Amino acid sequence: MSNTPLVPAPVASEHIDLQARNVSFSWDDTPLHWLPGDPFAGHTINVLHLLLPAGERWFVHVYKQVLPHITDDRLRADVIGFIGQEATHAAAHDDVLPHLKRLGLDPTPYTAQVDWLFEKLLGDRTLPPGRARTWWLMERVAMIAAIEHYTAFLGDWILNAEELDRRGADPVMLDLLRWHGAEEVEHRSVAFDLFMHVDGSYRRRARTWATGFAALAFLWQRGARFFMENDPHLPAAKASVAQFFRAGQQGVLPSTGAMLKSIPTYLSRTYHPSQEGSTAQAEAYLASSPGANGGVRP
Repeated sequence: MSNTPLVPAPVASEHIDLQARNVSFSWDDTPLHWLPGDPFAGHTINVLHLLLPAGERWFVHVYKQVLPHITDDRLRADVIGFIGQEATHAAAHDDVLPHLKRLGLDPTPYTAQVDWLFEKLLGDRTLPPGRARTWWLMERVAMIAAIEHYTAFLGDWILNAEELDRRGADPVMLDLLRWHGAEEVEHRSVAFDLFMHVDGSYRRRARTWATGFAALAFLWQRGARFFMENDPHLPAAKASVAQFFRAGQQGVLPSTGAMLKSIPTYLSRTYHPSQEGSTAQAEAYLASSPGANGGVRP
């Protein structure tokens, strides 16, 4: 397998100046089962509130370290805009956690494990300056690019998940998810472009994809099980792969087929994130989002 870095060309010429938006969401009227009649699908999506605050703070921490390695002015501006958006995402999802606790579901045992993963296992290590420290930084930059492939995938999915509307999903929760998803689509190329700029090794891209995908799959199923088993309204409830598969078929979660198809997409040597998702659709939603435009409830 050749390790020669490739620089896939974007398929779209558009460029968005990224900015962190001043968002506001009120959770007073949002029920624990915000997707009526389907607590499993709702809780599977709720895992985002547990994973994202720690994960996106980790993104910000790593990217502040990589800024001195960026020699392209436009990419540097994109990364700074990305940092601002990710910090806002972390804060917005963090705000949901006290509401879940008030509704009788304390997420602390699970979030403590997630914090350990990002702060300890994937955090800074005591390494001498030079090759070892740079290697660990590039590993994490590559892993963020792989994870961002999936956040953009989820962002595109939530923007088009019309079944959630048909099922009567809580409008504030849906707005939070779609605002976040739209910004993931908006900045979907930044992490990959940064990786290609500072390293670009295909072996590293493939290796860190495998690590990132395995970690996400493990944490997500563990989070869904945690929610179902600790839901005060669902005694003895369980989460299963069969439930996930059915929910994907029904359109209230991403389909298993689409998720599997995303694997060779990212691993293709001609892959570029601009090949997926629609910036125009993301911008249209961001222009209409109540939470991103001074309102709190659609």
